[in-house]
Amino acid sequence: MPPRAPSPVLLVLVGIVSVQLGAGIAKSLFDSVDPTALAWLRLVTSAAVLLVWVRPRLRGRSRGDWLVVAGFGLALGTMNWAIYQSFARIPLGIAVTLEFIGPLTLAVAGSRRARDLLWVALAGLGVALLGLEPGDLTAAGIGFALLAGAAWAAYILLSRSTGARWPGMDGLAVASTIAALLLTPAAIAHTADLGSGRVLLLGALVGLLSSVIPYSCELVALRSLRPSVFGILMSLEPAAAALAGWVVLGETLASVQWAALLCVIVASTGATRDWGPEPLA
Repeated sequence: MPPRAPSPVLLVLVGIVSVQLGAGIAKSLFDSVDPTALAWLRLVTSAAVLLVWVRPRLRGRSRGDWLVVAGFGLALGTMNWAIYQSFARIPLGIAVTLEFIGPLTLAVAGSRRARDLLWVALAGLGVALLGLEPGDLTAAGIGFALLAGAAWAAYILLSRSTGARWPGMDGLAVASTIAALLLTPAAIAHTADLGSGRVLLLGALVGLLSSVIPYSCELVALRSLRPSVFGILMSLEPAAAALAGWVVLGETLASVQWAALLCVIVASTGATRDWGPEPLA
């Protein structure tokens, strides 16, 4: 009797834990390596693994195919670079909470349901609550988190288009390579930071934990998991980030910051629970 396939819900949860654990390890390295260099190393690692594993077919692609996957790569690279810049300046849980505004905005954009205004208001309350405890926040950290959120929203939209044009994980492998190449000029100035074998090893581990494992888990899970359920599960990301910040880095949040995080989680859950049944690409 063949072994049972892992539950899709379990796969998504494994992906969430993996990506936030990778974020915690990445931030622990920022004393010895620049965030840009580490974001580049993460992208290079994930691109290398995906290229070897997937072996994408490049022949016969149209100009439209390449434009879409290039945009996907730009969104992916911007998202990774911006959130690492934010991690370097503000606590992990708060950075991911602010980043989540991007997908949440996308979830309610264009909706005609009156109750979605409630989720927008609740998310706005969460952001406002963060302002009540500004001691460990910086304007740059907030700005980078919001930029990462905008790139995340673009990533979601372009992942659908890429999935429609590129089979399997071909598009993700190509986009990861493009993202790494785009970040290379900015990372060159910090290549000296990557001279340590420890940094290279942990950086490669970050690439596996933050990209390869979660992307693979999500790809398999979405074959049988309703997008509405997937959206609700992904709403746990801010809480997972806060816990990873506490366990890996010793970061603690004030009560009002936990309340802000909870507002965003509830708003995201409410906004995504009624997504249609069509599969995500």
